[in-house]
Amino acid sequence: MSRVPTILVFDSGLGGLTVFREIVKLRPGARYTYVADDAYFPYGQHTEDEIVARVVPLVGDLIAEHTPDLVVIACNTASTLVMTHLREAYTVPFVGTVPAIKPACASSRTKRVSVLGTKGTVKREYTKKLIADFAQGCDVTLVGAENLASLAEAALRGERVSDDAIAAEIAPCFLNGDARTDTVVLACTHYPLLIDQMLALAPWGVDWIDPAPAIARRVGDLLGPANGNGAGPEARFLFTSGQAPSPVLARALEPFIRASVAN
Repeated sequence: MSRVPTILVFDSGLGGLTVFREIVKLRPGARYTYVADDAYFPYGQHTEDEIVARVVPLVGDLIAEHTPDLVVIACNTASTLVMTHLREAYTVPFVGTVPAIKPACASSRTKRVSVLGTKGTVKREYTKKLIADFAQGCDVTLVGAENLASLAEAALRGERVSDDAIAAEIAPCFLNGDARTDTVVLACTHYPLLIDQMLALAPWGVDWIDPAPAIARRVGDLLGPANGNGAGPEARFLFTSGQAPSPVLARALEPFIRASVAN
């Protein structure tokens, strides 16, 4: 691609920033539009049909308005439901976000892996099919976190999130016995926002699998070689509620660009 590409990153909230950060590392000269569907957050409160009916036309409107060269659905819950619909409806390339079960099971030494996601993601047939196809003899435990995505949003807004609240959400991931869990798949893009606390609160060390770097590599593959790095990313953040971010949140967004460029 000879010109500067425009990349649209879409999420139910701000978890997709973890994906955005990795994409910017690889394509710092691109133009970015990040859209948080905060008016409908969290998606876990809605039925599958409601999410499809919401996301497919909304993404279509965003494509028409921003004319991106590529769209990243930086949300596991949405990706497990809408990718087929989006690709049927629109010609722009899409990159989705799905639980990284295949690489997790391939790298696990104890062959005991937990998938930490929203309740919606872990119950999807899509997720169960990934396990059936790629578990490679692993014992896979699905853990549906009730509040972890909302806790991540609260932390990004500068609110205090207690260790006890996070510990309760991640505790079911850690199973002991003849073999104990050694790998946890972060099957929601919000969860890496809390990785420092999760590392500190884990009862023992595990490999935390964040799919964001692999998503970024896929974006790079689809766009082709970069046409120079430019002066840095052009990025704007939009919220479907129409509300501007609070001063605290605005300050929290700044490091995602600065750190991406620095790396």
